[in-house]
Amino acid sequence: MTYTYKHPHPAVTTNVVIFTVLDAKLRLLLIRRPREPFKGYWALPGGFISLDEDLTASASRALERETGMTGVYLEQLYTFGRPDRDPRERVITVAYYALVPAARVAARDDGEVAWFALDTLPALALDHQEIVALAAERVKAKL
Repeated sequence: MTYTYKHPHPAVTTNVVIFTVLDAKLRLLLIRRPREPFKGYWALPGGFISLDEDLTASASRALERETGMTGVYLEQLYTFGRPDRDPRERVITVAYYALVPAARVAARDDGEVAWFALDTLPALALDHQEIVALAAERVKAKL
């Protein structure tokens, strides 16, 4: 494809909010960011989409790459586009979420990927706290 736009345009990412229920608590899967911005902070799995990639495919790819989880049914949650949400550049993210059965929880839990109870979340990178809050409302309403 050839792109000939004269106006600046934003980057697009996907983020994935994965929940499970363990020990009667709703838990969230997070990854530790390996690079700036927010290096070392906990964050949602995700990443930039490829120019020829479907949004849902991008979310699934990022989830597998960063956590090892595959075959998860993802539902689109919301599009986040506040202009200052990412210090690198103008980034719009399409967030997805899923509730996976505890028996299916096979993601790494190695210090770089871990499950957290919603009531004891660490500080999160970027605007991920806002994304998690909306996803938690949605999943609790469905439960």
